[in-house]
Amino acid sequence: MKNNGQLVISLDFELIWGVFDKVEHHEKLEYFENTRKLIPELLKLFNYHEIHSTWATVGMLFNESWEEWMENLPQHFPKYTNQKLSAYNYGNEHRSSINEKLCWASELIDLIAKSDNQEMATHTYSHYYCLEDGQNRDSFASDLQLVKKLASKKGLGLKSLVFPRNQFNESYKDICANHGIKTIRINPENWYWKNTQRDTLADKIFRTGDAYIGLNDKSYNLGSIKVNQIVQQKASRLLRPHENNFKDSLRINRIKNEMEFAAKNNKVYHLWWHPHNFGADPESNLKDLNTILEHFAKCQDKYGMQSFTMDELTDLRLNLQ
Repeated sequence: MKNNGQLVISLDFELIWGVFDKVEHHEKLEYFENTRKLIPELLKLFNYHEIHSTWATVGMLFNESWEEWMENLPQHFPKYTNQKLSAYNYGNEHRSSINEKLCWASELIDLIAKSDNQEMATHTYSHYYCLEDGQNRDSFASDLQLVKKLASKKGLGLKSLVFPRNQFNESYKDICANHGIKTIRINPENWYWKNTQRDTLADKIFRTGDAYIGLNDKSYNLGSIKVNQIVQQKASRLLRPHENNFKDSLRINRIKNEMEFAAKNNKVYHLWWHPHNFGADPESNLKDLNTILEHFAKCQDKYGMQSFTMDELTDLRLNLQ
């Protein structure tokens, strides 16, 4: 069998720390409670289909209480010009009122870490924004140092990183490498993914439309992955949440067709999402994901497609050299 192809799945695991500047936490308790319940179900689904996946986890989720959170502070804080982006400011303002189930996930991290074929990775400690005005190299390095410390307490080594809000900062690759990171996820090359910090209306419209229709090939050759201080794996497709039957059939079929194209042509296909994206309608979203993973099984049987974590794909890429 000559085709092969590689499927990579990465998840940005955040709970409230990924969206605190965009939502009112008291309106999202059920949404994030559903997200917590989803994690074991996702792991069962991955195990059933023998899926290898990477969980890029916000480091603040490693804490188990506000007392512990207040003990785990970086040497240098990010001094964002827009202070509403600071997770530290948010925590200080809301810790007396917010439900702690939105903030901590130590037991879920343990569950992920002990599950077969799952990689624990980092989404930085504080959901750090690497392109925002006011932040700098010192505060980013302090952030990674802190998340590395908390992970090591659980016996976890973090080798892969996903930049929050997809704010890939090219000049921070050396800092990642200095903190043991081997690989990072970067954005697709389409123009509407170039500047996620700006995030114009046109960007949003084209990203959304591209989920349903278009001719762009989202897969890529393993050998095209850049190796410069660190391995840079491009995302292919965001798995958007369930909406309605007609739109979802277009969206799911687009993913299935792209995955099969990658399998036929020995290419990498990198699918990603946030677990909380499934929180509004867990049952429908799990059903959609199962449909996608069943199609992967067909690609596996017919073309020899394989499932990889980000770290495993890194090793595969480095072995080409």
